[in-house]
Amino acid sequence: MSMLIDVPIWAFLISVVAGYLLGVISGLVPGIHTNNFALILLAFSPLLFENGLPVVCIAAMILSNAISHTFHDIIPSIFLGAPGEDTALAVLPGHTLLLEGQGSQAVRLSALGSAGSVVFSLFTVIPLSFLFVKSYSLIQENMAYILIFVVFVMVMTEKGEYLHAEGRQKSWKKRFYALLLFGISGLLGVFAFRMEYLSVPIIKWGQGSILLPLLSGLFGASQLIISLFSDPVIPAQHDSKPDLEKRKILRGVLTGSIFGSIVAWLPGISSSIATVFARLFVKQEEKDPGHEYETDKAFLSSSKEFIVSISGVNTSNAIFGLMALTFIGKTRSGAMVAINDLLGGITLETSLVLLFLCAILLTSLLSYFSTIYLGDNIHHVLEDIEYPKLCYGIIFFLATMVLFSTGLFGLLIFVIAIPIGMLATFLGVKKSHAMGVILLPVILHFI
Repeated sequence: MSMLIDVPIWAFLISVVAGYLLGVISGLVPGIHTNNFALILLAFSPLLFENGLPVVCIAAMILSNAISHTFHDIIPSIFLGAPGEDTALAVLPGHTLLLEGQGSQAVRLSALGSAGSVVFSLFTVIPLSFLFVKSYSLIQENMAYILIFVVFVMVMTEKGEYLHAEGRQKSWKKRFYALLLFGISGLLGVFAFRMEYLSVPIIKWGQGSILLPLLSGLFGASQLIISLFSDPVIPAQHDSKPDLEKRKILRGVLTGSIFGSIVAWLPGISSSIATVFARLFVKQEEKDPGHEYETDKAFLSSSKEFIVSISGVNTSNAIFGLMALTFIGKTRSGAMVAINDLLGGITLETSLVLLFLCAILLTSLLSYFSTIYLGDNIHHVLEDIEYPKLCYGIIFFLATMVLFSTGLFGLLIFVIAIPIGMLATFLGVKKSHAMGVILLPVILHFI
């Protein structure tokens, strides 16, 4: 008799809903990752099993937590400027849309990106998985060259910002600045990862990661400090109905889903790197004071498409991480490690894959509506708060989370990362070049 038939429906549904709720918490609270709950559930699995919850349901809970997290983690990135590992590049476009009164729309677009990625994945998961298995070894052997090519394309496509007084800067100067930002952030990443053993948490909550101070400093606190220079306020948020063209939404979903599915098979490659890949396919408009309205409209449009793409990356990566475990027996996330430890692996011959796909579908449905609801209403809580005080409070919160989870060494990395993250604005180049903090260490690992 298959495992699917042996699992009581009530236990399965309770587990999925519980995992979904845990994903809401981990998604909304900066510094809490799905790995934290995965490790906690793994530790408590004997107790849960003794009290009548099948091991398969515990695994479904962990998976639901991971999927739900990819829907909800965009909210603190947009409204608080507090990124997780997978939403670092969303901070700048999300913050821009928030200050334009379109933060709620950005969240809704993110929900569309994640939901679209689920639909894409469910229809393509089996054929793409067989394709990835065939090309897995070839891609892995040439991973360093692939990433070097990505960096080359990123740098060479840097055009800089339009400056009213000087006209467009010489492109080679901006490319040099882009390479400089990539190199500085990359060296910081190499140093931080090699010395990560010094990051002793003050409060042990799961497994702390040096990525928290790195990404929170480079993409979160740095952007908040820059926004303080202009002393802005959070404007009233407009109608959240998306006004992005359907073809751009579809393109964002497809690029995000494809690259998110690819990196799920590769060791040492996070979905943040897939976001860098996807970004190359989203045309980034620039503000031109000579045609302010039309160009600003195009600039906001590209930011919205990028939000869709990022969300597609993260959800697709979580789904195909399950397929990597099923087809090649490799774990690419803390959630998959916990599931593998619980079940001793997954094969296509069992009904587990079908059961887990049902868990993904149900969790995605719940997450889509709750993400939209939270995005439509969270600004009511924030709009009465003075924006500068909110920024200072978030920076203090991020520093506290860093200190508790990675100790004094993590706090030092956080402080160093902030001015490096601010360089992008002062040099007039895209902040995505600061992803060198992850790309350079990974390139060196594969060389």
